[in-house]
Amino acid sequence: MNMSLSLARAVADAVLYEGYLLYPYRASSQKNQSRWQFGILGPPGAATAGSGEEPEMFADCLLGPGPDAELELHLRFLQLQARTAETADDGGSFRLVEELAVGAARWLSWDEAVEHEVTLGPFPVARLRDGDGPLVLPVRIAAGEDVEELSDGAGRPAGRLVRRRRALHGEVTLSATSTGGGPVRLRVSVANTAERAAEPPSRQDAIATSLIGAHVLLSLRGADFLSLLDPPDFAREAAASCSQHRCWPVLAGPEGQTDVLLVSPIILYDHPAVAPESSVALFDSTEIDEILTLRVLTLTDEEKAEARATDPRAAAIIDQCEAMSPEELQQLHGILRNPRAADFPDSFTSTGGEPGPPAWWTPEAEALVQPHMDAVLINGVPVARGSRVRVNPSRRADAQDLFFAGQTGRVTSVHFDVDGSTHVGLVLEQDPAADLHEGYGRSFYYAPEELEPLEDGKGNPL
Repeated sequence: MNMSLSLARAVADAVLYEGYLLYPYRASSQKNQSRWQFGILGPPGAATAGSGEEPEMFADCLLGPGPDAELELHLRFLQLQARTAETADDGGSFRLVEELAVGAARWLSWDEAVEHEVTLGPFPVARLRDGDGPLVLPVRIAAGEDVEELSDGAGRPAGRLVRRRRALHGEVTLSATSTGGGPVRLRVSVANTAERAAEPPSRQDAIATSLIGAHVLLSLRGADFLSLLDPPDFAREAAASCSQHRCWPVLAGPEGQTDVLLVSPIILYDHPAVAPESSVALFDSTEIDEILTLRVLTLTDEEKAEARATDPRAAAIIDQCEAMSPEELQQLHGILRNPRAADFPDSFTSTGGEPGPPAWWTPEAEALVQPHMDAVLINGVPVARGSRVRVNPSRRADAQDLFFAGQTGRVTSVHFDVDGSTHVGLVLEQDPAADLHEGYGRSFYYAPEELEPLEDGKGNPL
């Protein structure tokens, strides 16, 4: 298997299960009453009826030159699996119950999910580019029903778990076009093509026939994917022409690799990775592992028992958290990684008696840092506390920061970090609570290149 693809799967799995089940991982928890997560492709008509999500997502991406390039596509998603608990009666029949207990084991009626990965290709990129039209590939997942019989301690039938799955119908469309002597633009589209019902589907019917957590891994041989976040100069115009709908393509796998692309339903940077300290899949990847792990450990025995009865994956989370050693818990607290490790791999030590680079922190250096008095030059203008600026977030900015593009702000502080970077704190002038935020020391932070001075450093408008 492609090594880059294998490494990218760890992040893809986190995307697949992001929001699958939220802390405290119990069926009775209010936040778990209305599921599911990101990347849902609902059946046609569900979004219009308000009972489900839109049926399609698509993304454009760029490929570098490669006459013999081949593309392989991996469509990954979850299929809802309705698990019902049924108790046995004396007549040999079964009756649906919300909860089934057999000895010390418990099961709730609950909606689980089954993983699917559909591999398509490989396809010659030249065929996609020079063919008669887009390549349309059907995706079919059969319906199914499984029965798990349960017996009591004496071997008598006590109940059963019935798992039912609805059929799924989808379609992947691939097309490629040249960009005037530059890179090839590839469009990947995934759609739910379930037959439109005569009546709008209910929410339960819609999710039962949805592709859940849908995302795509693309593997390329004989060419390179190009970053859309930081494209090379020759591809900037082509990158600006790319479109996306309900997904975002990023380079995947280790830094420096360009043969795998992840088309994700959540916004990520290029080469996303799961921290090695994160050893438990908590389904809350946007939260802090340490906090969630400690919260799991504070659940009562009864709460843990209900979570275990809710979903086997919830049971695994609790078991893994309880099995963590003090050392494993400690490493969740945070870790400092040498920001200059590539230049100084021995953690700022040198060999042969040569002095290494200066320490990244000293008490003397800290004493010289005064965020409320420090200034930074932006376009030749000194910007410090009180300066007015306009916000122009970069494409790599946090999603929340992007919402404030074009707004004006008042600088509250200037910070220089140990990596040599500068961060400008500000409050937004359009925010009616700006004074309150400043009073509590709450600021938004931007890099100097994301700000445009509106004054000359002496309070005079530019």
